[in-house]
Amino acid sequence: MHLTAPAARRTGIRDVDGMAVASFVLGLLGLLVLNVFLGPIAIALAGAALLRGTARRGRALLGLVLGVADLLVLLAFVQADSTVSWSF
Repeated sequence: MHLTAPAARRTGIRDVDGMAVASFVLGLLGLLVLNVFLGPIAIALAGAALLRGTARRGRALLGLVLGVADLLVLLAFVQADSTVSWSF
């Protein structure tokens, strides 16, 4: 006896595609503001979307590249300022 109906299609595919798009958007925003936070989040979302087999593979890869670029921009700013901490 089945209490629930079997899934007619793959469930969760929209969630994975949403993670790919979110990683792209966060990676793009991270180039402008809060790259120390948005870069790693974009990398994590892109990695999860790629591991789960997203249909939007290109956006997930762009999110991954932009997340890494966020961290490289942060590293360049830290090197240019010759400090690790920010002065308030």
